Amino acid sequence: MQKFDVLIVGAGMVGLTLALALRKTSQLKIAMVDTLAVTELDDKIDVRVSAINVASKNIFANLGVWYAIENSRVQDYQHMHIWDKAGLGKLDFSAQDSASFPPEDNLGWIIENKVIRHALWQQAELDEGIHFFTDNKLASLSQGESEVFASFANDTAINGNSSTPTPPIIAKLVVGADGANSWVRKQMNMAMIFKDYDHHAIVATVACPQGHKNTAWQVFLPTGPLAFLPLNSLTSGKKNKAESSTQSSVSSVDDLCSIVYSTSPEDAKRLISLDAIDFAKELTAASDGKLGDITLKSERFTYPLTMRLAQDFVKDRVVLIGDAAHTIHPLAGQGVNLGLLDAAALAQTLTAKLSEHDENYSHESYAEFVNSSDLKAFSRWRKSEATEMIAAMEGIKQAFAPQQSPIKLLRGMGMNIINNFAPAKNRLIAQALGIKADLPELAYQKDSL
Repeated sequence: MQKFDVLIVGAGMVGLTLALALRKTSQLKIAMVDTLAVTELDDKIDVRVSAINVASKNIFANLGVWYAIENSRVQDYQHMHIWDKAGLGKLDFSAQDSASFPPEDNLGWIIENKVIRHALWQQAELDEGIHFFTDNKLASLSQGESEVFASFANDTAINGNSSTPTPPIIAKLVVGADGANSWVRKQMNMAMIFKDYDHHAIVATVACPQGHKNTAWQVFLPTGPLAFLPLNSLTSGKKNKAESSTQSSVSSVDDLCSIVYSTSPEDAKRLISLDAIDFAKELTAASDGKLGDITLKSERFTYPLTMRLAQDFVKDRVVLIGDAAHTIHPLAGQGVNLGLLDAAALAQTLTAKLSEHDENYSHESYAEFVNSSDLKAFSRWRKSEATEMIAAMEGIKQAFAPQQSPIKLLRGMGMNIINNFAPAKNRLIAQALGIKADLPELAYQKDSL
């Protein structure tokens, strides 16, 4: 039997962020269970990327991992260009237009998921209070009055090798950070609200000969949004300002983009069946040639898009965060940012009253750190923001659904009005930056950053 304060199921970006955030302000003893090995960094660019906003960047910086992330493959972007394929509407955002203080140099960063996870994992391995369990999958969870009992299967083969038996774990709190198909959520019978977006997403890496110009591009097509997210193809090392500002149509540094193409299931099936040349031609036509004659540089992957929202993020001594608690449409790229805020908020909730125990830690001294009223407050806090984001994504999706010509005209006029109305535009820029009220403390920039 092994005793821990917190058991985190899922050592992805959100779960690892939670572990580091907990350890930053407490001596809580953390167990992390995940059989998916961390991916070593190589020259191959991962098609799975995340758009990281300023709030999330601050979290990484405050946890001491931003330097490692920034000095790997990271692409900052200062501009966003959004337009309506079916009309005349467009929106242009720039970091220099932000009303934030201090002013921001970037609107965000496009980073491969494996780059973020690798940096977080490396940092967590250096912390003696974080213990990894990667040899066996969990088999069951059961709650007692003051602890949760977790047992391992101990009969599975991980990565082709026979697993070594792992003793059960007893923890004061279990956190499900194990993704959209959360095993923890299912084990605890935590109810979910589902809605099929009737969209499938296609992701891939493409080359755009006119260069991405440090810009995130998004066009709303009759079938759904198509985004071109700028990528940095450097194996390691941060581009200097001169390199970042120099745009070349032949450069291998600034011509790669990650696409997220959300469309109907039928259209996704058709697009996936096309050969690389014809698929690239469709992307070029869909983007009005704004990025040049596009070429496909990777495999294509597709997956269905579903809205999920847990009716409650907390059940006794079990908490859900990240995709285990909510999934949203990727059209605004906010899913990972929501999950990282969940992690920072939960760490803040759990450690707010622990400073008195830091000098003389023991498992028993932290017996009361799980407070039901505090966990309920956390659930209300994070569910409220997730609900607002889900509603916003649905509103945008519906606004750009195929409509009659008069509605298209009004939609285009509305976009152009916002594009030329500074207060409304600044509010949208602030949303893109992740700057809002009631952020966890880790999401604010510290003076030392």
